[in-house]
Amino acid sequence: MSKKKITNLIIGSNNLGKIREIKHLLPVNLKIYTPRKLNIKSPKENGKTFKENSLIKAKFFSRKSKLVCLADDSGLEINILKKKPGIFSSRWAGKKGNFNTAIKKIFNQLNKQDKNWKKKKIKARFVCVLSIYWPEGKNFSSMGKIEGFISSNKKGKNGFGYDPIFIPIKKKITFAQMLPKEKFKIDHRSRAFKKIKKFF
Repeated sequence: MSKKKITNLIIGSNNLGKIREIKHLLPVNLKIYTPRKLNIKSPKENGKTFKENSLIKAKFFSRKSKLVCLADDSGLEINILKKKPGIFSSRWAGKKGNFNTAIKKIFNQLNKQDKNWKKKKIKARFVCVLSIYWPEGKNFSSMGKIEGFISSNKKGKNGFGYDPIFIPIKKKITFAQMLPKEKFKIDHRSRAFKKIKKFF
């Protein structure tokens, strides 16, 4: 594995919410590029796990940019929906990334499963795999998870994606109701990052 600290990096995502959160985790002296800045479109994510999709993105953007790439694949798993949407979390939002649509889909699926789900604690978790890929082919991946429950309705304006319906364990509010710095301390992405920050 590369012993040299990473100084230039491309964040392997075209999702602005993810880019913002990943930038917050990285050292300030790092020179950061994004696919949008370099005019690189996203690859097809046809992996069967978060790790596979994370590596597909990291390898693709690293090869295209000739830079070290840090990519993320993450999603929401809901127990009674057999861990859906899981790796399809962003695809449930459609081509335009409309998470209001995705959240409606989740509520519809929950209604089909159990009409009284809003009165129950519906177990869920956010999962994130971060992968670093070096141009010479070396790579490293780490996973972070946070357990919680599904809120019976959308709450909060912060964050992105499914944040308005996820209440972390031991908290009374959703990710979207938290201040960003409060969320960043405990979320799945920061837990995954703890295992890879030694490279920076």
